Amino acid sequence: MRKIAILMCVSLLGAAPPPSRTDAKLRAIVAPVSQAQLHHTIATLVSFGTRHTLSSQTDPHRGIGAALNWVHDEFARDSAQCGGCLEIIKPGQVFTGSRIPKPTWVYDMVAIQRGTGRPNDVVIITGHIDSRVSDILNFTSDAPGANDDGSGVAAVMESARVLSKHKFPGTIVYAAVSGEEQGLYGAKVLADYAKEHGWNVVTDINNDIIGGTCGSDGVCDSTHARVLSEGPRSQGQVQLMAATHALGGENDAPSRNISRFLDSLADRLNIGLDLRQIWRTDRFGRGGDHIPFLELGYPAARLNVAIENYNWQHQDLRTENGIKYGDTIDHVDFPYLAKMTKLNVAALAAIASAPPPPAPKVEGAVSTDTTLTWAPVTGASSYMIRWRRTDANQWQQSRAVGPAACAAECKVVLPHIRVDDWIFGVSSVSKDGFESPVASAVPGGAFKPYIAPDKKP
Repeated sequence: MRKIAILMCVSLLGAAPPPSRTDAKLRAIVAPVSQAQLHHTIATLVSFGTRHTLSSQTDPHRGIGAALNWVHDEFARDSAQCGGCLEIIKPGQVFTGSRIPKPTWVYDMVAIQRGTGRPNDVVIITGHIDSRVSDILNFTSDAPGANDDGSGVAAVMESARVLSKHKFPGTIVYAAVSGEEQGLYGAKVLADYAKEHGWNVVTDINNDIIGGTCGSDGVCDSTHARVLSEGPRSQGQVQLMAATHALGGENDAPSRNISRFLDSLADRLNIGLDLRQIWRTDRFGRGGDHIPFLELGYPAARLNVAIENYNWQHQDLRTENGIKYGDTIDHVDFPYLAKMTKLNVAALAAIASAPPPPAPKVEGAVSTDTTLTWAPVTGASSYMIRWRRTDANQWQQSRAVGPAACAAECKVVLPHIRVDDWIFGVSSVSKDGFESPVASAVPGGAFKPYIAPDKKP
């Protein structure tokens, strides 16, 4: 009987189908991304003088308030062209801290494109609209913030312009967040909003400094970018520590699988951009707006240029010893920014088109076979099982799983594959072939916030 059961499971498996059909759709979707529009967006953001979080919220021409109002109007124009498909909100909270000396409202400008089939499954793109100079509390001097982070906001707004012309089963959220330079406050506002409204956040793709190609040492690179992601998940890490120590998962947090997803997507798009996976939560000793999402258990990763120029970020506008300092628009490489934006647009479209990842479990101790189980996912017509050697970086093997494997639960036996030697994961596939990121079958590998078994949601 055992041999028959294994053979039945094997019959449900097949080689992974090539994603060429969906990739062609994605390449068509990203084609309208416009360098001219990206330039217009950054030039307009720079024109507000400073976008420091502590600058004026009421001046119609200068400061953070004027910049946020302009983003609102641009979102509203996109929405008008798609029949009101964008819901525009301005969430905010009051913060005080070492970089905010007195209580200050920190607002985000957010456009929500509700999904047509699974509106609670959400993918978010963020870029921070605030800017700064050398003194973090100087909110009066000009702070152009062209690359940090006008480039990220331009990607957010261009994504909204392009993708609002399409419909997707899942929801896409476009967010220009404030308060990053003062302490990641705007991202906390949006992460809290997601939790309050019960969103199933598949991921946040945070774009911060994505428009430059040359470093202060003269090294230039216009063909690579970096994606930064945490390994063990930060939320629930204490509770998961013993299980991770015993069963693995140090390299398989949901955010790490978002990193793998983005890297694979960039390779397949053929846009002249290759991602380097940086396996840290952020750059060494630094942070970004994906972190407040991670702290609440939502998968998130940061996109960043391959090479940063430290003379052109967090600097007063000046020239010293022949060196020009300051984050001005002439340092932005717009063909490169267009490639980064296309990657974002494709990722948002792909994730919003695919069902959310499952939450697989793996068994096989003291066995020559491995068994994977997971609850069926709404919207999934099939699944992909993927696995790799425990010392491998990327997924190496894959098999397609049809609906016959799923009843009350999905169950597949992999004969003669020993669980000791591999890391396993499962992704969901839509009827039209869009595949979700992989969820690893490790402690804390599920894409939902971790809840300890003895705790109730």
